[in-house]
Amino acid sequence: MEITSITIRKMGSEGKMKAIVSVTFDDSFVVHDIKVIEGNNGYFIAMPSRKTQDGEFKDIVHPINSEFREKLSGEVMRKYYEALEQAEQHQMEVAAEN
Repeated sequence: MEITSITIRKMGSEGKMKAIVSVTFDDSFVVHDIKVIEGNNGYFIAMPSRKTQDGEFKDIVHPINSEFREKLSGEVMRKYYEALEQAEQHQMEVAAEN
């Protein structure tokens, strides 16, 4: 299974959630609402989840082996850092115009 597209759908600077991401696999299957979270030990991704009746959160979808989890996480974080860099460049361009 190949990751064919990663879209940063929303970025924020407040709070621990830094971005919401959609990932497309094999140009055939998409997973929405993967979150980039800033934790105590750095950034990580959180898979889409829902709250159960007893108040716990359970992943709706998730990688089933560590190799694919690392690949997915690495690709999502690479795209997130690219989007951050582009946003910073845009802000610098706007500031230079003013």
